Amino acid sequence: MTGETGVIRVEDEPGPGGAGQIRWLTVDRPSALNALDPATMEALGRAVEACGAAPELRAVILTGGGERAFVAGADVAALAAMSPAEAAAFSRQGQRVFGALERLLVPVIAAVNGHALGGGCELALSCDFIYASAAARFGMPEARLGLIPGFGGTVWLARRVGLARARELLFTAEPIDAGEALRLGLVNRVVEPAALRDEVRRAARAICTRGPLAVAAAKRVLREGAGRPTAEALALEADEFGALFATEDVRTGVRAFLDKNDKDKKNDQPPPWRGR
Repeated sequence: MTGETGVIRVEDEPGPGGAGQIRWLTVDRPSALNALDPATMEALGRAVEACGAAPELRAVILTGGGERAFVAGADVAALAAMSPAEAAAFSRQGQRVFGALERLLVPVIAAVNGHALGGGCELALSCDFIYASAAARFGMPEARLGLIPGFGGTVWLARRVGLARARELLFTAEPIDAGEALRLGLVNRVVEPAALRDEVRRAARAICTRGPLAVAAAKRVLREGAGRPTAEALALEADEFGALFATEDVRTGVRAFLDKNDKDKKNDQPPPWRGR
């Protein structure tokens, strides 16, 4: 699949196991620094929904068009024209779209290539993990406008960096550079701008070689276990662990491991996963 959904550019590329395993979603409004207005949010929602209906997909990479911004935030010009009811509806729209992105069964990697501020930072946080260009900047500047985050940022930021750090970033509304974001645990890796796409692609290709049902189960357990009492989270893990033993993929993976002999140790070919 290659094409556009409104201002979201959609590009598929093959992974180690075949065509269509990796999908790039690019928020492509570079003249507006990829800012999110209701129409862009709607387009992003359609693109996320399409990802959920793509059976061959194993990883999604989300990035921004141009070199200056991942997503600079919500479109302030659009916000200025909103009534309180319209603003609340836009907030809920963003929460639905970002929540759907978070709930995709396949991992989603944010490739942050520039400014990720406000809604852009929230969008990155709704991804499973974040790789950033050394030129990237992150922040929640909403308090400068007399606002708070509206797309889930108060929840996801605190979960990512802890309550005290989240308070500092929200209350001061000061941006941080990529190095500081790495130190806080907001991002997973920082690379030079020219290396970002290749580094994210490398991670996506590695995911493609792993059992897709196992990756989906790990993502589900991590998401649903967060915040639960330890005993409940462990029970969820045990249930998912056991359920995987009913799948063809587990039999395939275990058999491939046991059949591998010493002369094949250097063979990095993944087992022929079927996703069932």
